[in-house]
Amino acid sequence: MDWKPDPGARLGFVALVLLVATRFCTARGGSPCAMSQRGTLCNTHSLSYNFTVDPHPSPGEPWCVVQGQIVGNFFLSCDCGGTKSQSTSPLGEEVKTTHTWETQTETLTDIGDFLKGRLPDITPEKHTARGPLTVQVKMTCQCEEDGHISGSWQFSFNGEMCLRFDSENGHWTEVHSGGRQMKEKWEKDKAVTDFFKNVSMGDCQTWLQDLTVCWEKMLKTSASPTTVRRTVQSTAPTSNHITKIILGVLAGFIIISIVAWIIHKNRRLCSQEAPTGALSASGLSLCLAAFDLLLFA
Repeated sequence: MDWKPDPGARLGFVALVLLVATRFCTARGGSPCAMSQRGTLCNTHSLSYNFTVDPHPSPGEPWCVVQGQIVGNFFLSCDCGGTKSQSTSPLGEEVKTTHTWETQTETLTDIGDFLKGRLPDITPEKHTARGPLTVQVKMTCQCEEDGHISGSWQFSFNGEMCLRFDSENGHWTEVHSGGRQMKEKWEKDKAVTDFFKNVSMGDCQTWLQDLTVCWEKMLKTSASPTTVRRTVQSTAPTSNHITKIILGVLAGFIIISIVAWIIHKNRRLCSQEAPTGALSASGLSLCLAAFDLLLFA
């Protein structure tokens, strides 16, 4: 006599499949928040260049110098004319061996020439502060954890920020009245806006990617044995986790097969003792035991 599973047996089989799927999904990581936290492996990185402009330099002194900084570490110092360029850290020495160093220096020279041509716009018409006037220009580009990129320019007089340009949306913000003159002239000048936007959202972002690679390479090279051991240990839970998932899935399929066999045998033994679709007490106990094994495995 051929055995045909009744609706009760089919329902039990579906319930077991759903239970195994739930166990599998939970083992893989649970909530999306947990998955997101494990997926966030890299931090937000930013790269900035600080230009110091002296409209009236002393003889023999450069009218403009620039310093490069990434992740809070200075790595570059040069004049805006590009005649003197030197690394100021081990990271700078690493970058100096790459093509990025050359293209970076060339573009910084272009920025210096661009600023020099607009010194009348940068210098306030009336400078009442005591001592010589210095202008600070800071270009920053940033890449966030989700891949979003942004850029900005800040313009300061004697250390006090007066004007800010958001390269992402092209918006000028007057922070201090000293930046009003620049804002009125530059927000109407498409050439100025395009230049600042293209450099901070284009060139600077490319440098940031290349410098980040050098930075991470340097960190790996200089990592202490303790750091290496911690890194190896941190990967161990992941391997154990995957092993548990595989074993859990295999156990689930084995238990499903056992329960199906139990239902089949119980059906044959109790076909004359119980109504169609019903299970004997022993068969029900075995099914419940299988469920308990899945829940608490």
